[in-house]
Amino acid sequence: MIDFNIPKTSQQRIVIVGGGFAGLSLIRKLSKNPNFQIILIDKNNYHQFQPLFYQVAMAGLEPSSIVFPFRKLIQKTKNCYFRMASILSIDHHKQVIDTTIGSIDYDLLILATGVDSNYFGNSDLEKNVIPMKSVSEALFLRNKILEDYEAALIETDFEKRQSLLDIVIVGGGPTGVEVAGALAEMKKYVLPKDYKELNEEQIDIYLLQGGNRILDGMSETSSQKAENYLKNLGVKVCKGSYVSTFDGEKVTMKDGQTYTAKKVIWAAGIAGKKINGIPENSYVRGNRLKTNEHHEIEGMPNCYAIGDIASLQTESFPNGHPQVAQVAIQMANNLANNILNSKSNGFVYKDLGSMATIGRNAAVVDLKRMKLSGFLAWAMWLFVHLFSILGLKNKLFVFINWVWNYITYDQSLRLIIRPRKKD
Repeated sequence: MIDFNIPKTSQQRIVIVGGGFAGLSLIRKLSKNPNFQIILIDKNNYHQFQPLFYQVAMAGLEPSSIVFPFRKLIQKTKNCYFRMASILSIDHHKQVIDTTIGSIDYDLLILATGVDSNYFGNSDLEKNVIPMKSVSEALFLRNKILEDYEAALIETDFEKRQSLLDIVIVGGGPTGVEVAGALAEMKKYVLPKDYKELNEEQIDIYLLQGGNRILDGMSETSSQKAENYLKNLGVKVCKGSYVSTFDGEKVTMKDGQTYTAKKVIWAAGIAGKKINGIPENSYVRGNRLKTNEHHEIEGMPNCYAIGDIASLQTESFPNGHPQVAQVAIQMANNLANNILNSKSNGFVYKDLGSMATIGRNAAVVDLKRMKLSGFLAWAMWLFVHLFSILGLKNKLFVFINWVWNYITYDQSLRLIIRPRKKD
């Protein structure tokens, strides 16, 4: 067995797979206890602040402003280790996991792997749409948007130019709404300056939502407010039909409606990735792992799941809790307290509210006893997200970018960067 070149000690070995909000919250709590040896495994060597992916894609923020190196997080601890790898399988009888860099045993295994885009088994969608579940995907989208604008400048055929300019966003949740709003503001404020040869009025932005309202996880009041904001920005909100296919040129809906565009941004669904060794009956809808109130995966002793990948079904949440950062953080804190204090407190989610931003001075916030919109909601959104970012330097850079963009109506990072080995 290759133990990742990590010494075997008398400490209880806790292996955490995934460094998202749940994984990092867990490490922060457990790393203070010298009785534990903590090993974090992630396919990247950095934490990604997912709520701001769309701002990287819209050239509003640098990628480095919303990521934080794992090794910087643990550099002052003696009992924490990081290894960059992907998990392949679990043998919960032997308490061993197999990864892309070898195998390692554990005393406690905590899966906080998060989820990825869900294409619902449609290979055409998986091949042709643009997801936005990582920094690299956000950068790809930024490059694609800017490359198509450059190509549109020299395209003489009207229909071909329109397909380069028009954008379709699938999914009316917070990600889809925020992307649509950011694109509409780019069209309004940036294109007339950078691409003055183009007629920005000809650019169509479509937000496609299968249900009968956007932001269906929020109140009807906030949903309607958000839709009004988007329409005022020129976004065409289309509801009540699901995407059937996209061939790279044309989106076809199940009701027969079509939209011509070369770019389709996919924000329509998420699902977990199955891991070999986990019993099939442990999975529920969306490939989430069914857990009890103590976060234990059913049928797998000493194995836990928290965050987006976990599904704790309760009377209030029969399909599992919302897959948002607050749930992940609260699950991690509850599990950490149970491990540290040898307790078995059941998880109870405290809903702190939900929010989404549409653009400058326009956002919606649902709190327990009130619904906010407009500038106050927008300022609250900025405050909450700014102070949730890891690292003082990142907070400062994001704040400076936001202030600059607000004052100048401009985004300063419209760069097409194609990574390559040599010129």
